[in-house]
Amino acid sequence: MGGCPQQTQSPPSCGGCPMNNNEDNPLNNMPPPNQQPSPGQPFVLPTKRELSTIPKAHEDGYWEYPSPQMFWNAMIKRGWRWKEEDLSEKDMENIIRIHNLNNERAWQEILKWEALLHPECTEPKLKSFKGDYEKLSPRARFYKLLGYPAPFDRHDWVVDRCGKKDVRYVIDYYDNSSGKLKSKTVTHLDVRPAIQDVQSFWDRIVVAYHSFKHNYLGITPKFVSDSTKSV
Repeated sequence: MGGCPQQTQSPPSCGGCPMNNNEDNPLNNMPPPNQQPSPGQPFVLPTKRELSTIPKAHEDGYWEYPSPQMFWNAMIKRGWRWKEEDLSEKDMENIIRIHNLNNERAWQEILKWEALLHPECTEPKLKSFKGDYEKLSPRARFYKLLGYPAPFDRHDWVVDRCGKKDVRYVIDYYDNSSGKLKSKTVTHLDVRPAIQDVQSFWDRIVVAYHSFKHNYLGITPKFVSDSTKSV
């Protein structure tokens, strides 16, 4: 994206890119693009950026993911010590691939929420995003008290609901390499709207009800919009 929704302490966790300082772009919390190799970099990284399927709210077009070189430089700037990692060029390719895939999955989950609950907006768009792995969401804190592992990352995405309302979504990223979580992927995503008002609270209740029917009664909710048929 004009950066990427993600932040981890070390790249192998594939959460995404470190962010947040005074020089960062307020839309994506990423530093200015830097495509130059860092001093002592052990291998050449591509500078080509991949286009996402996530539409921008502030202008036409779609968010771009950072290139592998930009991703590397952003991690270096945040204090990552690559010499302490047994990291190859192939590892970096996999990290970038998983990072981008996680963002696409997060957006598809948001589209499911929007299509089920607010089908009147047929084209929601991403307005801004930020990551803060140190700030646990209330749900993540509750799960941690129950003995579950904390997410390795947390994001907040602001979605423009067709110009009528900005809605903040919280995304918790959990490591599922052990396969113990219900997700069949390496990273489990917990995506839901933040409780900001009565409407968002009610949306959470409605989805909890549909989840109960699906998980225990085998009844799948019908989406009014066609946008999630391929999800």
